Amino acid sequence: MVYVLGGWQSDFSRNWARDGMEIADGFAETLNQGLAATRLDPAEVESGHVGNFVGDLFAGQGLLGGFFGLADPAFDGLPTSRHEAACASGSVAILAAMAEIEAGRYDLSCVIGLELMRNVPGQIAAQHLGAAAWAGHEYGDARYVWPRALSDVAEEYDRRYGVKYEHLMRISQVNFGNAKRNPNAQSRGWEFPENAFTQDDELNPVIEGRTRKMDCGQVTDGAAVVFLASPKRAAEYAAKRGIALESLPRISGWGHRSAPISYRQKIAASEGADYVFPQVRRAILEARERAGVSDLSQIDAVETHDCFAMTEYMAIDHLGLTAPGESWKAVEAGDIEIGGKLPINPSGGLIGLGHPVGATGVRMALDAYKQVSGQAGDYQVEGAKTVQTLNIGGSTTTTVSLIVTSEAA
Repeated sequence: MVYVLGGWQSDFSRNWARDGMEIADGFAETLNQGLAATRLDPAEVESGHVGNFVGDLFAGQGLLGGFFGLADPAFDGLPTSRHEAACASGSVAILAAMAEIEAGRYDLSCVIGLELMRNVPGQIAAQHLGAAAWAGHEYGDARYVWPRALSDVAEEYDRRYGVKYEHLMRISQVNFGNAKRNPNAQSRGWEFPENAFTQDDELNPVIEGRTRKMDCGQVTDGAAVVFLASPKRAAEYAAKRGIALESLPRISGWGHRSAPISYRQKIAASEGADYVFPQVRRAILEARERAGVSDLSQIDAVETHDCFAMTEYMAIDHLGLTAPGESWKAVEAGDIEIGGKLPINPSGGLIGLGHPVGATGVRMALDAYKQVSGQAGDYQVEGAKTVQTLNIGGSTTTTVSLIVTSEAA
């Protein structure tokens, strides 16, 4: 069992380059703010992990673990590493830190996820992010790789089950609405004209295929950090602060699965199966099994990957909120909204809050921590004690799901 002592998230509405910040500046700010928020001293941290997808392309910078010692001389000598799994990079970094703690190597680890993405034109950003597809083998004719890929997912769902665009747009509306409650959301101050969430070609133009502007998650600069601890170290932390160990959230379950990088190979493999992406379903169920969660009713909220509205539509049935292909029923019933049967993305998600790729998995874990400790503010899900995350890299090439729980919300 691994405990979450807390963390910090940057304001996703900031444009780092416009503010004169480099990726190292974003790293240092996040690390220092996280230490302050958890009242930890740098000397207490025993290992450092960084989740990042394409810092090499956007910033020309690799070896991001070296930023720990750059941010504070106290981290000189700290064992560090960087982890890459496209949009799931942050979650994979968390899994690595958890494994070290569970193996007894270290008792307190720092995990930072970050991405600098708004320092280049949109077309260049799209090319960089396309590195998570099978380079030279798919989507070579697409101007925007991931809008095209999720258009293909929509086509596949339509072929198997049928999809109505109004349901996808309701997902986007819910997430943008939730984002207005979140003081760190990129879109918290945005306003939309009346027909923005329709197939209006002027207000909601086509990006690629079936994917339109309002389907899309945001290109975002940002970072998030969490501090993970062994039971022994968590008990010491709780005692020092005069709080019960049971009040500290913990990661009680995890699931991690990968599929072939080829989108077509995934779709061919699932033909005739219950779920379009079986490895996503496996990761979700394995996280619950490890956490001792036997029924969906035991989950109070979900932070899921909604890089596009179609991604969340897929997640809804893979989470088991509906039967396969029937995600629309949960959307129409309001089940995914705050106050509904299973609130999804109360933070605003990638569509409303923002999507600095390498930071997303860490940010999800941090939001899960906030929910189960009653610290989510205006987007708090009442009484939340168990939250599941679902973080997906590429065309479901890598999927990570975590269960974060607390006995005292």
